[in-house]
Amino acid sequence: MDCYLMLMPFMVLFVTFTVIPVIMSVPVSFTNFNMVQTPEFVGLSNYTALFLSDRIFMKSIRITLIFAFFTGVVSFILCFVAAWLINSMPKKIAAFFTLIFYVPSMANVYSVWKVIFSGDINGYINSLLINTGIITAPIQWLTDGRYVLGTAIIVQLWLSLGAGFLAMRAGLQGIDRALYEVGAIEGIKNRWQELVYIVIPSMKPHLMFAAVMQIVSSFAAGTVIQNIVGFPSTDYQAHTVMTHAYDYGWVRYEMGYASAICMILFLVMYSVNRLVSHFLGKNTD
Repeated sequence: MDCYLMLMPFMVLFVTFTVIPVIMSVPVSFTNFNMVQTPEFVGLSNYTALFLSDRIFMKSIRITLIFAFFTGVVSFILCFVAAWLINSMPKKIAAFFTLIFYVPSMANVYSVWKVIFSGDINGYINSLLINTGIITAPIQWLTDGRYVLGTAIIVQLWLSLGAGFLAMRAGLQGIDRALYEVGAIEGIKNRWQELVYIVIPSMKPHLMFAAVMQIVSSFAAGTVIQNIVGFPSTDYQAHTVMTHAYDYGWVRYEMGYASAICMILFLVMYSVNRLVSHFLGKNTD
């Protein structure tokens, strides 16, 4: 009974600000609602408009998939590799590097990255490239449509070493050392074989948790893009589905249309999550 009382404050907030809004967005997505007037039922008009006449939305899907691949799949692999390498270090050194990797996920580092990618000759990246002779004129990393998506991906990759990384660190530390001894007796001879036959199968819950966290953060990313390359980005080159929903929901106040966008995003995230869960579950049993 005590555990339920301890969970109650969190559950009340979670249900009030997450579960209820998600449930409400389903019927709202079938309406024309501007948050002032009474919602007007429009059926599937919002969904048909998204796929048949909204060219920016179709473009945002492609950009979101590219963004999700690098900040989801690549980030997941980087989190695992970093946690695996750190786990083999002495405890004090491992604790130091764990802090170094995790701190960026908690800090507001957008101003730092803006200085790094500043478009003048004093920006760190431009200064380095000019001094080494790679370029002769500064590159507008934050405003040039050719570079804005790549810049946002780099920043998101740096910030993504958060909860998933800690989950993997915890999973590695929780592996029974006796398994390594048994593996050596059974013929495991190197760290690669330990990784395949001991580490990954023993970390199934932690890998699942990290995968879910990476999927959610990669598909729902919008804050990083808005803070780094602005809103909207140049020629919509870094315009994701979440950014599109923000545009219609909190700039234009077309909540019905924004809810339809969010429902599409939710279905995509759920489908990818199920696919990843099936893959990890099949290959880590």
